[in-house]
Amino acid sequence: MLAEKDKKYILHPFTTYRENEFNIPVVRGEGALLFDENGREYIDAVGSWWVNLHGHSHPYINQKISEQLNRLEHVMFSGFTHAPAVDLAERLLARLGGSFSQLFYSDNGSTSVEVALKMAVQYWKNKHGETRKTCIAFRNSYHGDTFGSMSVSERDVFVEPFLDLLFSVGYIDVPGDTTIDSVAASLEELIKQHRPAAFIFEPLVQGAGGMRMYRPEHLDRLIAICHTHGVLCIADEVMTGFGRTGKWFACDHLRNKPDLICLSKGLTGGYLPLGVTAFSDEIASVFTSGEAARTFYHGHSYTANPLACTAALASLDLMEKEETQLDLVRIEKAHRQFAARLASHPLVQDARVSGVILAFDVNRGDEGYFYLHPVKNILYSFFIAEGVVLRPLGNVIYIIPPYCIADAQLQQVYKAVEKGLEHLQNEFS
Repeated sequence: MLAEKDKKYILHPFTTYRENEFNIPVVRGEGALLFDENGREYIDAVGSWWVNLHGHSHPYINQKISEQLNRLEHVMFSGFTHAPAVDLAERLLARLGGSFSQLFYSDNGSTSVEVALKMAVQYWKNKHGETRKTCIAFRNSYHGDTFGSMSVSERDVFVEPFLDLLFSVGYIDVPGDTTIDSVAASLEELIKQHRPAAFIFEPLVQGAGGMRMYRPEHLDRLIAICHTHGVLCIADEVMTGFGRTGKWFACDHLRNKPDLICLSKGLTGGYLPLGVTAFSDEIASVFTSGEAARTFYHGHSYTANPLACTAALASLDLMEKEETQLDLVRIEKAHRQFAARLASHPLVQDARVSGVILAFDVNRGDEGYFYLHPVKNILYSFFIAEGVVLRPLGNVIYIIPPYCIADAQLQQVYKAVEKGLEHLQNEFS
């Protein structure tokens, strides 16, 4: 049995060892549905960890990858190039707009952040001969699992075993309407004290930190402060990119733009690993002198893999379709109606929506770290029994579906959430 062999041989990510008796053996996907080896179907209401934009086994993306597979599967990206990488770079940079002029390919979200951090540090060394080792980040942030990305994340259960190996970071609170002045003051003070290389942030929505949402005008103010003091700004759009906040990128909601932007997850439509770090003319200028000492010495064996770049190009084609843009509007409207319905529930706190992302906290009056909250496992198992894939972040329930999800499927997800809350009330009454 597949599940038994899996249990014997494999350690799964973000999963306490042997926490699940068995992991569900998925053998097929179609649209918003996953099918296990027994033929049971599940609605994928989290886009398979936020990567799947257009649905599973999409025929158009399948076709494009198949065509590319018959031309070129891979070539090293040092000393060589190929059309999928060049075409993707051109289209992404045009879509990002602003001062973004070049990009660097990597393999995933963590490495796209790692690249941005290394570029920010080396920027100061190349341009001014200056060593800047500190960064500024938001509390409750999550930027990945490599050492640089862990350093700029919240110092919590994700990074605790490695604390003495992480570099120095100054933290500020995520701004709210009543706290923006104090947060701005804290940012200015940290800049004066530490002369940081960069300020890194997840624009508008903190993902693994609990789907915490904040206003674009507040982030605009913080970016303006950084730029006044010459501090680089890094937008981690690994989760928010490609429509998740209702626009192509969360930074499209901003007046003030970052200097670097990190992309992954939905970049290939959920098909293949690929990361991108795009950067401005100013940053590009310090790496193009031709001097060996100023070279950006970073790379991955599968950098700009042609199959991954082809998947990304196909996903962009689908994103540009009018029907996809209408799907974004349709899902957000349904989310807002459901959030309004949830608002009066006694267990629901802070029902919130940003584009196709809906989230709320389950509030039982418990204290402690949200990610380890016991309702996580209770509700995950309940939702699976209902045929819905929802993977709570502790006591935070969120829905981020593929854009192809049908209205009836979305209502089925909402119904499972309401039944889950009723189940919790019975459990704890």
